[in-house]
Amino acid sequence: MENRIKEFREIKSLSQGKLAELCNVSRQTINAIENNKYDPSLQLAFDIARTLGVAMEDLFIVREWGKKA
Repeated sequence: MENRIKEFREIKSLSQGKLAELCNVSRQTINAIENNKYDPSLQLAFDIARTLGVAMEDLFIVREWGKKA
């Protein structure tokens, strides 16, 4: 699952570390999610979206099975 976390995080002038702190995870977790190396739990996805003030649908890009970007 791809995401636009970095884009929205930068609009809010938040570092990865600050976003991580606000969501009660490590900076490495935010980094891995931003780089599409880790899919967050549903709860964490909601926490990130809420913290960034955006809808989940705007933050995460779900591709159809079997289709490439």
